[in-house]
Amino acid sequence: MAQQLQNIAIRAPAFKGLNTQDSPIDGDPSFASVADNCVIDKYGRIGSRQGFDVVTTDKTELGSAEIRSLGYFEDNAGNTVVFSAGNNKIMSGTTTLVDETPASYTITANDWKMVNFNNKMYFFQSGHNPLVYDDANGLLRIVDHPNNVGTPPNANEGLAAYGRLWTCGCGVNLQTVYWSDLLNGVAWSGGTSGSINVAKVWPAGYDEVVALAAHNGYLIIFGRHSIIVYSGAESPATMVLSDTIPGVGCIDRDSIQSTGGDLLFLSHVGVQSFGRVIQERSMPVREISRNVRDDLMTLVQAETTTLRSVYSPEHAFYLLYLPTANITYCFDTKGSLEDGSLRVTRWPASPFKCFVRSDDGTLYVGSANGIGVYSGYTDNDSAYTLRYFSNPLTFGDPSRTKFLKKIVPTIIGGQTTTTFLKWGYDFSDSYSTASIEVTGFTPSEYGIAEYGIAEYTASTISVLKKGVNTTGSGTVVTVGIEVSIDQEPFSLQEFNIQALLGRML
Repeated sequence: MAQQLQNIAIRAPAFKGLNTQDSPIDGDPSFASVADNCVIDKYGRIGSRQGFDVVTTDKTELGSAEIRSLGYFEDNAGNTVVFSAGNNKIMSGTTTLVDETPASYTITANDWKMVNFNNKMYFFQSGHNPLVYDDANGLLRIVDHPNNVGTPPNANEGLAAYGRLWTCGCGVNLQTVYWSDLLNGVAWSGGTSGSINVAKVWPAGYDEVVALAAHNGYLIIFGRHSIIVYSGAESPATMVLSDTIPGVGCIDRDSIQSTGGDLLFLSHVGVQSFGRVIQERSMPVREISRNVRDDLMTLVQAETTTLRSVYSPEHAFYLLYLPTANITYCFDTKGSLEDGSLRVTRWPASPFKCFVRSDDGTLYVGSANGIGVYSGYTDNDSAYTLRYFSNPLTFGDPSRTKFLKKIVPTIIGGQTTTTFLKWGYDFSDSYSTASIEVTGFTPSEYGIAEYGIAEYTASTISVLKKGVNTTGSGTVVTVGIEVSIDQEPFSLQEFNIQALLGRML
């Protein structure tokens, strides 16, 4: 008797993002085993990320180096400057990079923390005298500023919060947090400036201050293995220890991002998030990278330099860049999964090296090509590859052989391109391949709001549903696509997979 044809419909492939942590057998088909150079769009489809649109035309000062840090300054009159650090220089501008490094000032690294505060921009980096920029004086050491009072600490971290500057990470002194006078980031003596040594309040013995953050009226002091929370930071001389959290800390200064209702940061076990209920004695902390934890932390442990991150409410993502691996993890912040984690994809081998978001929502990106913006669908006019692979599929019966007969993907795109459909068996990395020609055109409505609602028509975007006959057999099946993204968006709406079930093994 002929076997009945079985069908699996993977609707909105990778809707739950990448999952390399759990056992793939009988896993949720909404997860992906590979999700490269893509995002989860507002309709739950896996789609191409945007690209890197270079705006720098003269990068002479950068030379052959890459931009490692970015800062966005806006003065009280609304004038803006984008600062960048690379080639052991501090530069201003976007189209032409202009060296602003003070005369006779030696820079030996490019890991600056840039802080916009009260009509000035401040620059902090371990082993360097802190700098300050304003419209009247340009960039100079804080101690050389005409309004300077006292000697600022040579700190690695800076935070603008509660009307003053806060710093920490000063050479061998990793237990003290310093603050400036009220509304005066160049005054570090007298007035209401001061410091606090937190060595005796770590909840689990010795720790060292790594980073600072402000959240819901609290000053958050991150150690490597624990967190200290102070209330009343508006008057730091009388602020009160509110809470301590043992067993979780921050291991990288630049991983911390405020999302408005949360703080995201990298700990020893992955990316973490504070909950909204910060006033509780034991603040909720949940791991948002649990679905990629081991892979992520293996790469983090191999890092030899500092990481970079950014949060974009416009794109609803938190990006974490790992320089040594040259991989950016993209965490979707539109909503949490059932376990509290966020959906995640990876952007390998992209030109992105650092980020900063401007007040108007523009996402500036630093690279070896200078400064660009997150926009369009090429990387500096070059195509990049989107890859998606499902987790191994068993069709509900892992003991039977599957004879794959047909795969019918639903592809949505606006470009003429060749999509490579792939399938394989039994966890092998050797895949069979078939090509699908997608004939598209420039879409006028894609990615705005019309698709999937009342405005969508066939004239606004190319939708292709085409079956491919397949061969081979195995107990588990993996399917995927690879496509070159070049100038236009691409997304995958659905996979329909048909197979015959053979004998039980």
